[in-house]
Amino acid sequence: MDIRAYIRELLFEHDCVIIPGFGGFIGNYSPARADRNTGTFLPPLKQITFNRNLRHNDGLLISKISLSAGLKYGDARHAVEEFVMDLTGKLLKGERVVFDHLGTFRNNHENNLQFEPEANINYFPGSYGLESFHCLPARDYDVRRRVARRIDREPAAYSSSRRNLWKAAVLIPVLALLIAVPLKTDLFRIKTETTSLNPLVTAEFENNRKAVDESAMKTVAIDSSAFAETAPVEPSGPVEAPVVTASATDQYSVITGSFQSEENAVSHVESLREEGFNPEISQAPNGFFRVTAATCRDLRTAISTRDSVIKKYPGAWVSKR
Repeated sequence: MDIRAYIRELLFEHDCVIIPGFGGFIGNYSPARADRNTGTFLPPLKQITFNRNLRHNDGLLISKISLSAGLKYGDARHAVEEFVMDLTGKLLKGERVVFDHLGTFRNNHENNLQFEPEANINYFPGSYGLESFHCLPARDYDVRRRVARRIDREPAAYSSSRRNLWKAAVLIPVLALLIAVPLKTDLFRIKTETTSLNPLVTAEFENNRKAVDESAMKTVAIDSSAFAETAPVEPSGPVEAPVVTASATDQYSVITGSFQSEENAVSHVESLREEGFNPEISQAPNGFFRVTAATCRDLRTAISTRDSVIKKYPGAWVSKR
């Protein structure tokens, strides 16, 4: 199995491809540029570098091999581990390991891994078909020989006055409309919408938020009616507001991921278990596999748990069971 081919294919679509246990390839974008000394114009470029500290398994390479080769996730991971062991053994023997169309690996005299990228290789899809070319500047051209024409000031002033009249004709109706519309309307109210960084769970988050809001409104209505029955007709002192408590059967799940592939969900569960969570997998109505990191009995604890993991899992959200 040629794992190098899968790495090259992923570099066209992603800026970082990690080989678990070995290191990661990083694509750095460089815009189109011109070399004035040589008269060379170069297209946009994605230069490939290597970082040996990126050794964790993000599931990208193994999932690609699993889907393309028709292997199970565990078999694909085992194939990558054997590939890394073979690379490490060759480098310890002092051999040079060549990745076609990527670069060359070798250990220096201090036994540190070094990567030499291959030149003239571009992994930026937007530069497909574009090549560098030379264009020499025009010779015998003196900018001081440009023809200077006399500028008439009167048409410029006339044009400026017409421009001011046009601005006044546009601004006067707008100002009149702002004065006529009262500030108490919804036109000047700030509308805040809660959204999620994960595009797969935006609709699910809205449905969960509506369910939580409806449950809270029902709880407030029940507690308010009970308080009205027991309160005196004419209280002699200040009356405290009733405390709204959640039902004992309410549970809130902190979901950190929603995956279309069950194997990706299992890999995410393994990562959560390494961090000390007790995760579980459930299937959503849309067919996706949700990974729940923790289950809480009150909303405040669920939100606190979500805030503690949202830096590592930006798409995490709270769902009411």
